[in-house]
Amino acid sequence: MFCPECKSEYREDITVCSTCQIPLVEELPSDVEPEFVDFEEVLQTYNAADVAFVKSLLESEGITYLFQEDSFNQIPAVVPARLLVRKDQADLAREILQDTQLTFMAVERSEPATEKNESPA
Repeated sequence: MFCPECKSEYREDITVCSTCQIPLVEELPSDVEPEFVDFEEVLQTYNAADVAFVKSLLESEGITYLFQEDSFNQIPAVVPARLLVRKDQADLAREILQDTQLTFMAVERSEPATEKNESPA
């Protein structure tokens, strides 16, 4: 018998987890395979305060994001922090961030990628 919450194993005669206080199951469910997520760059910044502010905005909206190079170990920062969001949430993230007052320390907002061979209409 196993606890589906904490994964503890119990003897056959025990039916409730002593820690989680939930019913035990005979087998644990199989582990879920990780999902592939395609990310798109939305902005770059050299300021740690911008990173913290943007993280709070995106988390409050449930947007999946990843910041690359946000350690800011070097002064001055040589490599900007790059904000990557799920490709299917990139437009929403840009909309949320378009009116924010980020610092003037070389913030770059990335535009959506376009086809290389597109001709102007």
